[in-house]
Amino acid sequence: MANTRVKFETSLGDLLIELDDAKAPLTAKNFADYARSGFYDGTIFHRVIPGFVVQGGGMLPGMVEKDNGEPIRNEATNGLRNLRGTLSMARTSDPHSATSQFFINLVDNAGLDHKSPVGSGWGYAVFGKIVEGMDVVDAIAKVPTGMRPPHGDVPKEDVVVLKASIVS
Repeated sequence: MANTRVKFETSLGDLLIELDDAKAPLTAKNFADYARSGFYDGTIFHRVIPGFVVQGGGMLPGMVEKDNGEPIRNEATNGLRNLRGTLSMARTSDPHSATSQFFINLVDNAGLDHKSPVGSGWGYAVFGKIVEGMDVVDAIAKVPTGMRPPHGDVPKEDVVVLKASIVS
């Protein structure tokens, strides 16, 4: 069976994301469900750190946080690595707190990989990768950022997900 693919139409261009349904089944389904429901439509990439990650999936313009669903179990033990172009779930210090927010790795980020099932060793669950549009991700990474208290690394001009849709 082919992996689920999700198209993000953004204000800077389109991204085609392929989910790893076999190695990250809970996380891939969670992301696809949010996309299918229209949750990501109108959200912004609210955290941009060049040479590290771009993060989105939970904020509207003006840094208004969206209400989201229940947290999912961290699948960082799946063997997938935080390499350039992969998507991982954002979370709090609780390893099992991911909901809708995700990040795209701009570089290989081995420090975010699973090392042990305790504390900071949990890592961040990789669940997909960009298969088309990495140039768009790189363009997002070049957007000027600043403080939007209490948040840092916030794009000064919104980069908006206009529409997210399941394409296969």
